[in-house]
Amino acid sequence: MDKQESIRVVIVDDEELARERISSLLQKFEKIEIVGEAGDGCTALELIEAEEPDLVFLDVQMPEMDGFEVLRQLNEKRPQVIFVTAHDKFAVQAFEVHAIDYLLKPFDRERFEIALKRAVEKIRSNQNSDANVASMLKEPKIGSKSWTRLVIKTEGRVLLLNIEDIDWIESSDNYVTLHAGSETHLMRETMNALESRLPPEKFMRISRSNIVNLERIKELQPMFHGEYIVILKDGIKLTLSRGYRNKLNSLM
Repeated sequence: MDKQESIRVVIVDDEELARERISSLLQKFEKIEIVGEAGDGCTALELIEAEEPDLVFLDVQMPEMDGFEVLRQLNEKRPQVIFVTAHDKFAVQAFEVHAIDYLLKPFDRERFEIALKRAVEKIRSNQNSDANVASMLKEPKIGSKSWTRLVIKTEGRVLLLNIEDIDWIESSDNYVTLHAGSETHLMRETMNALESRLPPEKFMRISRSNIVNLERIKELQPMFHGEYIVILKDGIKLTLSRGYRNKLNSLM
């Protein structure tokens, strides 16, 4: 390790022996500081939110709350994650949540150190560059006529997304998924908050779960009970709920 600050680590596994093994493997690294251990998902969530570690070794299958649910419940400042599990069937999910690595038990020291090195490089890169870049990026104030893009902080980078590139938006708890062509971007934001920041002449809320770019709408098809199918130019079909039917006047 270099002369930078220690990397703070939390170990989460429902097996005590598994936690002890990871802890012992980390002992040789001077700049690694273990700030806590947890044996279940609920305790892990509380520990991670309290300690704000840089890195978490996270088991998948645990009592009460699995590893993926722990990540979903975390606040915006999410640590880097190395999943540690005996099952390979969760690898795709781990990739989707941007895990640094996926260690299959039993693993040897060499494989562990490869994963750790990858995590350290990512964390150091973020410390040296991403934080500085993010601090320089200023979003225009809400309501500003010059507000034309979203600043999206993703794993290891800061993305500037022009709002005109967004086709449609869907909600997922305290997150939203932005669909822009073949790309999707996850952003920690509520639908209500995001709706208030989008220009109403370009975007319309059509349901509790969806906002659409008006320029992407190709066709409206009436359904039962006052609802409509909204067909976008790329073929995506969304539902305009009855509670938002009064907004149809802006499309006619």
